[in-house]
Amino acid sequence: MMESQPLQEPSATAAAEGAEPAGAPPAVVPGKEFTRTCKGLVVVLIGGYVLLQLLPSSLNYLAIIPSKTIPYVWTVFTAGYIEQVLPGAIGSSLGLLFCGKDIEPVWGRKEFLKFIILVNSICGILAFFFAIALYYVTGKESFLVTPLSGFHGCLAGFLVALKQLLPNLELPMCFFWKIKAKWMPFFVVCFSSIMAFIVPDSINFLPTLVSGMYVSWLYLRYFQRNPLTGLKGDPSDDFSFPSLFPDVMRPVTDPVANLFDRMLCARSKPSELALPVTDPAKASRRRERGERVLEERLAADHAADTEAPARNHSTAED
Repeated sequence: MMESQPLQEPSATAAAEGAEPAGAPPAVVPGKEFTRTCKGLVVVLIGGYVLLQLLPSSLNYLAIIPSKTIPYVWTVFTAGYIEQVLPGAIGSSLGLLFCGKDIEPVWGRKEFLKFIILVNSICGILAFFFAIALYYVTGKESFLVTPLSGFHGCLAGFLVALKQLLPNLELPMCFFWKIKAKWMPFFVVCFSSIMAFIVPDSINFLPTLVSGMYVSWLYLRYFQRNPLTGLKGDPSDDFSFPSLFPDVMRPVTDPVANLFDRMLCARSKPSELALPVTDPAKASRRRERGERVLEERLAADHAADTEAPARNHSTAED
């Protein structure tokens, strides 16, 4: 069972172990502690919920209300950090802490915050337009007056990032059931779609979840600059859009993925923006080399952290 163990495939870990000098400390993987950035963002999420309890009218100025968004344009950028109910605030905070501790050590604080701001902002814009479209299709005025907010779009993006970084990481769901990170985006979309039929009001959250996943995949696939290699994007087959779905669905997902790729990504071909190779084997080897560099860097940090208290202790004894 993998509880936050190797970064990717066993072959990458074996190569990393072979590259390490004798006597080196074991590789430290991301996810050991909650980061300060995530803790600060949790304060923002909890603070937003508390603000709504103290000043309920502030919801009109912080959440997306489609009928009022034109005067209050800034709400498409602030809505992603406002949780309206306590379970949402707690769930988003926990998701941020547990996902962030695996992602931020790899990306760094600046890239991590950039990702959150980008995904939340685009999800807010798309949520507004989708609510307007639902109003014109259904004629229900509730889509115009229902406040839309929450961190769930960004959490959906985190799941895509975990699929890229730790595809075989097993995430606990309930009791003894676990699911690998590479299948979590598909599972969440299916579960949310089913809930949208069972609880009609939950359909308001579905567009944000789906857009959060697709926007994050689009950014990571074509535009993110890899902090280890300095190159843009991830053109590997393991991170293609059809890879978000089970293999049995490839006959359906491949044509749809190609259609969306031509429509939305025609100017951002992976061969141009990402790695300057088209051979998937070479791309995989580059990813493995990047993982080895990351593991060695984290191992060195771990050694420094463990040696410092030992030196202080010996100095105190002298």
